[in-house]
Amino acid sequence: MTVPDLNGTTAIVTGASRGLGGEAAAVLCAAGARVVGVARDKAELEQLRERLGANFVPVAEDATDPAVAERLLAEYRPRVLVLNAGAVPLGRPVQEYDWESFSRHWQVDVQHAFHWTRQALTLPLDPGSIVASVSSGAALRGSPVSGGYAGAKATIRFLTAYAAEESARGGLGISFRSILPPLTPGSGVGNSGVHAYAERSGVDEEEFVRRLGPVLSPAAIGAAIATLATDPALEAGAYQPTAEGLKKLD
Repeated sequence: MTVPDLNGTTAIVTGASRGLGGEAAAVLCAAGARVVGVARDKAELEQLRERLGANFVPVAEDATDPAVAERLLAEYRPRVLVLNAGAVPLGRPVQEYDWESFSRHWQVDVQHAFHWTRQALTLPLDPGSIVASVSSGAALRGSPVSGGYAGAKATIRFLTAYAAEESARGGLGISFRSILPPLTPGSGVGNSGVHAYAERSGVDEEEFVRRLGPVLSPAAIGAAIATLATDPALEAGAYQPTAEGLKKLD
């Protein structure tokens, strides 16, 4: 997976302070883009800026706030928008959730994707812009220890497809794509899943990861997200990252 030369362009990455968002931001910075990283944790954003250098612009804001989406998209008018922000699943069986905790991913993951996607269409972003939304492989198979996570991520995939249709209908020239990463040990969400499913299976975490077989690293998933968000040859739609590259889903 490759990323083109992005010198002179601006990207916004939500949920950029750690995990897959941080890895995607690193790849985009390395390709020459000015990357505006949005996350709540100012200290983690500053640490990432120290690692990535002047190309990384930390913005400590709540990505679920529609005013933040409106302001930052209007200010920076990014060529690339990566919607990665989301909550980490609690990792417990369904009966141990209450409605507030079960619906958390709708309040964070989906709400944030909705506001930014809507604003990308209504601003609108410039023709040729690409919006890449991070869904999850759980959207295809479910995740019984993650509350509403799988359903929320499936909704993000649907929302992205709706936006792609509206862009085409309006002649906006904005490409909307979603990516459905597998369980990724080493990321915040992945580590939560490994812990919960290892406990559920009665094995230690090392054994559970071994049983998964070959897995992609957070850095590899971050590179896949960056590729999805920058490759003009890719069609709108949903993709899975694999060791061979991005696989388009029907």
